Amino acid sequence: MRTERNLTRRLDRVFARLDREPERPTHIDVPRMSRHRVVLFSATLAFYLAIVWAVVTTSWLVRLDWQVMFFRPYQQWAGIHWFVDYYVVLGQRGPTAVMVAAWLGWRSWRQHTLRPLVTLGASLLLLNITVGAAKYGMGRLGPHYATVIGSNEMGMGGDIFPSGHTANAVVTWGILAYLASTPRARRWLSAVSAVTSLGVGMATVYLGTHWLSDVLLGWAAGLLILLALPWCEPLIARAEVALLDLRDRLRARRRDRRDRTAPAPVPVSPVVLKPRAVPAEEMAPAREPVSSLHTPRASGHRTPNPHAARSERTPVSPAVSRRPPHPERVPRGAAPAARPVTGG
Repeated sequence: MRTERNLTRRLDRVFARLDREPERPTHIDVPRMSRHRVVLFSATLAFYLAIVWAVVTTSWLVRLDWQVMFFRPYQQWAGIHWFVDYYVVLGQRGPTAVMVAAWLGWRSWRQHTLRPLVTLGASLLLLNITVGAAKYGMGRLGPHYATVIGSNEMGMGGDIFPSGHTANAVVTWGILAYLASTPRARRWLSAVSAVTSLGVGMATVYLGTHWLSDVLLGWAAGLLILLALPWCEPLIARAEVALLDLRDRLRARRRDRRDRTAPAPVPVSPVVLKPRAVPAEEMAPAREPVSSLHTPRASGHRTPNPHAARSERTPVSPAVSRRPPHPERVPRGAAPAARPVTGG
């Protein structure tokens, strides 16, 4: 009973928060490019460049890539292959963008602001530009398409370096931590996004679709985008204002179009009703006074006394019979005529 009551109270609290009138929060602080963030951004950029240099020069990192590829993790641990196939979807751009956009869209509606959706769009745009340019610029082939053992496979027309799955997981799930409203929520979401992106990167190595160096560079590329987002906040604010102004203009234009297409009201003039001339023939004759319509009763008929006996009352029916005369009818008191007797 106590468990049911506690669950009911919690559900009531949740629905009460959902039914509350949405208000734009004023306590949410916009992340700024602090000194600590600048140091992290510089260190991540240095790590990014070091990974690229190590692959380009065919260093120990490339030999490690080949060793992991020959180890074939998908054959060593074949029992978890089905789970990894589903888990790697958390790094695909389409499904993850739809899920995160749905959540941020609900937050935008509740908070009366477009900043969460605009920030997600800006981060995905930076991701496509930077990671896409690096992929096609370096042109590295993946493990399944490698041609020479021990080579870095650079400039071969591939699009595998850096890992797009890993970078997308870092940015898409990390944007939730970036837009968190409280420091506690930001710490928890940062840990969850870090674990999720780490798992996605290792899943691609397990499946043999990426080199280990591809995953390392994908982590660095996604983290660089998240760390550089405060520099984009002024542009995000301007984009939000422009979108809101565009929405207001479209609403006003739609309202004007509706007013133009609506039919104009027709002015109604007051109608004056004239009395109709009634002809003399239709006019009703003048009524006679009531006294002239009721004539006194004849003297031959006496009004019966209401308290008189039945035998003393005057008979209403006349003495003469009302039956029509009939030739064969015999009047009362007369003897019937004798009928002729016929015989045969």
